[in-house]
Amino acid sequence: MIRLFLKAKHWQLFVLMIGIPLLYQLYFLFQIWGYKLNPEPVANENGFSEVLNERFLQLDLMFPVLMIFFSLLFFGWFWSIAIGLQPKIPPQVKMKVKKFKVFFFIPFLYIIFLMMYLGGLFSGLGTNGFGNGFWIISIMLPLHFLSMFCIFYSLYFVAKTIKTAELQREVNFGDFAGEFFLLWFYFVGIWIIQPKVNKLYAA
Repeated sequence: MIRLFLKAKHWQLFVLMIGIPLLYQLYFLFQIWGYKLNPEPVANENGFSEVLNERFLQLDLMFPVLMIFFSLLFFGWFWSIAIGLQPKIPPQVKMKVKKFKVFFFIPFLYIIFLMMYLGGLFSGLGTNGFGNGFWIISIMLPLHFLSMFCIFYSLYFVAKTIKTAELQREVNFGDFAGEFFLLWFYFVGIWIIQPKVNKLYAA
């Protein structure tokens, strides 16, 4: 799996990571526009069309599935670069791989759990009630901030791995700041980062 990410072309990753979610958003908008142009005549006691409710429920259920798919691709790409390029790191440079692995799996598992929970909410299996909701938010909010920190550390580690493999020496943040921000804004950076990864892997 790591080799697939390292050998993948930038346009292939772009289509999978940006193209498919974008198509979902366009499809969602078309569904809304389609209803406004041709509203359903049958409404329930709340004034909402039963058909419309069913249509939006299907779209809501698609969102967690799509986010899990995106997370697998996004985190798989990061993992493949950080771990797959370790053989290219010079022996005198010590990378904190174990620390990266711990910080990597915290946001990954959190996002998967969150999407599964949202999927349960949308399908009527979620937890209702103010008290339960309060405890869920109390747990998820710290996890959310922790996950954000871990994601930024993962960006830092992956960018450092790329630049260390490229320069074959110890690097500081100034050396790989460009790679860090390109990974952060991956929808643009993927066109620059991935050719570098391809070249380093093939070297």
